[in-house]
Amino acid sequence: MKRTIKNLTLAAMFLALGMVLPFLTGQIPQIGSMLLPMHIPVLLCGLICGWQYGAVVGAALPLLRSAIFGAPVFFPNATAMAAELMTYGLVVGLLYSISRWQCLRSLYRCLISAMLAGRAVWGIVQVIQLGLSGSSFTWQMFAAGAFLNAIPGIILQLILIPAVMAALNRTGLVRFKKQRHAATKSES
Repeated sequence: MKRTIKNLTLAAMFLALGMVLPFLTGQIPQIGSMLLPMHIPVLLCGLICGWQYGAVVGAALPLLRSAIFGAPVFFPNATAMAAELMTYGLVVGLLYSISRWQCLRSLYRCLISAMLAGRAVWGIVQVIQLGLSGSSFTWQMFAAGAFLNAIPGIILQLILIPAVMAALNRTGLVRFKKQRHAATKSES
């Protein structure tokens, strides 16, 4: 019960952080699409709270932000981002929780896998949404939106998230687990 309350509280904090971080980009869509400020709290939520919380925060964040602030635009951006961020939170949290060792190397593998899965889901959702609306979504649009324009944000995530997790490990707030069965014994 205590762990559930802690995770709910942290998930709410990550949701709130995701709501305000895009203001740092000055509401300039080009900078926001390069730095990807909403992705960071979702990835951290999946790692710290677990895949269930990461998935819910990821799905809710762009839709809630679109409803309250009008950015990102609801269709097709917020809806595609909801699927993408849900995938990030789910994949990073799930892979990290089943990792035999939870260390920086494992963290990088989980982050990169989640980023690739999320971008693939974003592309699939864009193809479906834009296909239904009569528009087309090309391979060039996918490559530019998922990778080329996002390189600064990807680099930022690959530096910042492991640094935050390492700092949390050093302070004892979130511990890296050396082995999965050791973690199970400590939680009992």
